[in-house]
Amino acid sequence: MKIIVRVMICLTLFATIVISSGVAVVSAQLEPGDEAPHFVLEDVYGRSHKLSSMRDNSLIIIYFFDTSSQSSQEGLLSLNKLISEFPAADLLIWGITKSPKNKVSDFIVEHDAGFPVMIDNKDVSLKYDAEFILPTIYILGPELKIIDYFQGVGQTTEKMLLALAERELQRDEVPVALALAKDIQEKNPDNFKAKTLYGYAALKVDKKEEAKDIFMDLAGQSGEAKVAGMEGLVKMNFDQGKPTQALEIAEAIEKEAPERGYVNVLKGDYLYSQNNEEAAREEYEKAVAKNDGISFQKAYAHNQYGRLQANLGNYDQARIHYDQAINFDPHNLVAMSNKGVTYQKEGELEKALAAFQDAMKVNKNDAYSEILARKTQQMISLQKNIAEKERVDRLVKELADRFRKQSKPFPFLNRKDSWTSRPMIVTFVDFQEKGGLAARDGISSVMTAQLTELLNQSGRVQVVERIIMDRLLEELNLGTSDLADPQTALKLGRILAAKIVTTGSLLHLPDASLLSLRLIDSETTAIPKVLTRKLAPGGMNLDEEMQYINREMLKAVIGKYPLRGFIVQAAGDEAIINLGSSQGVVLGTLFEVIEDGKPIKYKGKVMKGLPAQIGKIEVVRVEPDMCSVRIVEQNRPLQTDDKIQEMAGVPTGAGSG
Repeated sequence: MKIIVRVMICLTLFATIVISSGVAVVSAQLEPGDEAPHFVLEDVYGRSHKLSSMRDNSLIIIYFFDTSSQSSQEGLLSLNKLISEFPAADLLIWGITKSPKNKVSDFIVEHDAGFPVMIDNKDVSLKYDAEFILPTIYILGPELKIIDYFQGVGQTTEKMLLALAERELQRDEVPVALALAKDIQEKNPDNFKAKTLYGYAALKVDKKEEAKDIFMDLAGQSGEAKVAGMEGLVKMNFDQGKPTQALEIAEAIEKEAPERGYVNVLKGDYLYSQNNEEAAREEYEKAVAKNDGISFQKAYAHNQYGRLQANLGNYDQARIHYDQAINFDPHNLVAMSNKGVTYQKEGELEKALAAFQDAMKVNKNDAYSEILARKTQQMISLQKNIAEKERVDRLVKELADRFRKQSKPFPFLNRKDSWTSRPMIVTFVDFQEKGGLAARDGISSVMTAQLTELLNQSGRVQVVERIIMDRLLEELNLGTSDLADPQTALKLGRILAAKIVTTGSLLHLPDASLLSLRLIDSETTAIPKVLTRKLAPGGMNLDEEMQYINREMLKAVIGKYPLRGFIVQAAGDEAIINLGSSQGVVLGTLFEVIEDGKPIKYKGKVMKGLPAQIGKIEVVRVEPDMCSVRIVEQNRPLQTDDKIQEMAGVPTGAGSG
């Protein structure tokens, strides 16, 4: 992740005002939800900085302070330390100062500032109500909207860092959130909110024992700290498959803190996983009606209720709750992408694309949103390309007719040459989702789209265009329950001329999802490969997981269905074969050259002997229907019509990555 890190520093015309409590209290002109006033300022090096050009950045800190006031520098120096420790953190920090240019230069050198310092000569401080009280700090979210505001000395730094820790946790910048929460605890061990955030961040990176110790410690205290610790224990017990213990603690919380709804959404998740959808809905409704709790907990409640409504086809209701989740948590890219999925399902592709792009602004590396946006863009392009749309429409109609008539689509299955491989075509049928209610919608679509792209890039197989499959399912009015029937999936594969139909299921557990993937031979109904994989929740490590599954699928295809063909011509140490990229040959593919074994007579029966290897060849040039090869080994001179068969192993060109 590439990061821009900048800091805005503002020196007011007046000395910092500190009231007796240690924190100055003022009536701020700007409020959370307002768009930050735009400005253009220069740093000490004369470089211009324009706030409006930073609209696509999802987290910006504007920090006004006085270079001669150490008390107003405390938070800024903490931020400087943070960006030096996490240079890849997607954090943009800017500032403005009214200090003399030489003072600013001294400050930058003394503290090795990792940010530009700008001088306010345009009354930006006045616009931000930062004329008299320092430090004044604004945290901006997507679209330059103000999401947090702090002013004065005393506990301002601690409050600012705590708010930043929560924002980083919401953006899935977990290491940064952990570092911030830890720093706050070291300076103030009594800050239970920082300890709570650390516990949830620890859970995200699988530090379960550490999280448990934190929640147990909090649960042993009193008041809000006790409730926060108990909530963490409820989540941990549900995650670890201990519903009895979780429900007992949840009941105690509902008596002690009836307006906190987090335990209700956790109960809802559990009930949904037990196929008790109506009881789950009741708990989700309780959760979204309650007002107390941490903002990310309330956002999660609205997201889950939105997911439930979306599953029921109530897309307008789902979007209302996704918007509520975003209001509580402006960095909730999960709710943003879920909102896009609802638009996509309704065919409102431009709105869907905008929602996915909003999610990508929060985290440019979010693979889910990126894949969904790319797929939506392809659908939009198809609508605008009249000729391509007509081609797809004709093809889908023809395929739908074949499916209904169950006609055979493979005239080449009865071909005379039964040895030479035909193209290896693979199709995906969406995975059936079971178990709990995953926080993210569209997981199956994302995974199949990613695998389609990787397998097509390998060159070894051809995957049926996803848009063809989606349109065909729409034309045939086939839903997830229909596709769970293996016979229906096989019928689809056959009419698409696919040798391999890939299907399976996703079992959503509290702390992970279990993928069970099956490759089915559409001609024989044999299952050449079953792959089971535990996937991290929330799309973490998605690229790595899909790369692994891609390699395993290629290994299975090559192992079970090696490419076969013939030597067309051989001369010296070179030869030509009758296979090319159309059949899935890539550079570096190795073939063994074989000749049929001699007949063997055994107990009165004549049996075909094992083939013998007479040579080995490697592909050095690939064309659509033929390849040039280098003869690596030969026991005798190779000749026309010698049989060849692909050797085991995934060539570099076939995505061994």
